[in-house]
Amino acid sequence: MTGFTRQLDVQQFIDEQRFSPYQWLILVLCFLIVAADGFDTAAIGFVAPALGQQWHVTKAALSPVMSAALVGLAFGALTAGPMADRIGRKRVLVGSVVWFGLFSIGCAFANSVAELAVLRLLTGLGLGAAMPNATTLMAEYAPRAKRSFLVNTMFCGFTLGSSAGGLVAAALIPEHGWRSVFVVGGSAPLVLGVALLIALPESIRFMTLRGARPDRIAAVLSRIAPGVSFDRVRFVLPEEQGEARSGAAVVLSPRYRTGTAMLWLTYFMGLLVYYLLTSWLPTLIRDSGFSVRDAALVTALFPLGGGIGAIVCGWLMDRFEPHRVIAVTYALTALFVWMIGWQAGHLALLATVVFIAGVCMNGAQSSLPTLAAAFYPTSGRATGVAWMLGVGRFGGILGAFSGGLLLQAQLGFSTIFSMLAVPALIATGALLVKRSAARRQAAAPVSTGIA
Repeated sequence: MTGFTRQLDVQQFIDEQRFSPYQWLILVLCFLIVAADGFDTAAIGFVAPALGQQWHVTKAALSPVMSAALVGLAFGALTAGPMADRIGRKRVLVGSVVWFGLFSIGCAFANSVAELAVLRLLTGLGLGAAMPNATTLMAEYAPRAKRSFLVNTMFCGFTLGSSAGGLVAAALIPEHGWRSVFVVGGSAPLVLGVALLIALPESIRFMTLRGARPDRIAAVLSRIAPGVSFDRVRFVLPEEQGEARSGAAVVLSPRYRTGTAMLWLTYFMGLLVYYLLTSWLPTLIRDSGFSVRDAALVTALFPLGGGIGAIVCGWLMDRFEPHRVIAVTYALTALFVWMIGWQAGHLALLATVVFIAGVCMNGAQSSLPTLAAAFYPTSGRATGVAWMLGVGRFGGILGAFSGGLLLQAQLGFSTIFSMLAVPALIATGALLVKRSAARRQAAAPVSTGIA
């Protein structure tokens, strides 16, 4: 096509427009992806008691099933990021949602622990691919002034999906058995996959970077700003000229290497704390002298404030320096996790401190993918976000297993939570190092991403 009369920076155009109904549709679709992810990730926890009873197996025998999806999540994220930077965000998103939907339904037909573990591993591959690409796509359609708030709001879908899983399990298992939860949990993503195929656009930045037809780009922008004409317009991303490399090459390049390592370290440490607490907090509280009922109720408060933390952090990140906001939130996480250890014997105080720790922990952890999406350029954004999530999953695996070691060591209640504050402090320090790297990056002539 020839005869262009003007150039249009597509990201600047999005930044200058009001958040349109079409972008709300993208937000809702990405929210539903994350909600389906949350439902399916939590499904095995809801069905485990009924499953163990029907198959006459102990909780220990179900350990491979419980951990298989976590391993799949890690490897799914590590492989899907580079793929999305090569073939597009939409293709990988649709494929991953359909993938984990099909294998979740497959879990309903498992007849042994080994079969279910393999199916959960395969389900995890799709789950791991979905989250980072939903983050990337949403970040690339959000205007800069509201980006952190919108992406963090999208992440609230995970908490909603997890909660919905509990309600669905409570309603279905007594009448239809544990298999019905996997059927519902898998059918919804299949329906969502069709909706994504029809209604979800490809990333406007990805299309521009890869030289998509101008009429295809114009068709999407016309839905964001219906009254604007895009005739004879050449669509560009001028700040990203020279970045047309593979996603892996961008993420591991000297320009991004330090920031990448610090993001990995931060997310790893955050998930170590998160999964250790969610897996072992009931046992730790019970062993400190509280009843099983009190331990369960207090533990339920930890994720309850996750949505509050994510939204507040996103709002603050759009108004203040994002690294500082998240670093302070991790520091507060360390403080309140440490304080948990000093509340033995005071149920009301313990519940309050656990809730505040959960708000801070969830807020900080939910904000890191948003920060990563802003750090990398379009050519490496999906890889950067996905690899951070993938590496971080190994921190979650370590956290889930290390809690048992701490209990076996027979350390005191306060000692254990003092130790748990250390990873959160390491995350704080890593973010401050990342901030210094971002400052040096901003002084260089090549793109610093979409932030």
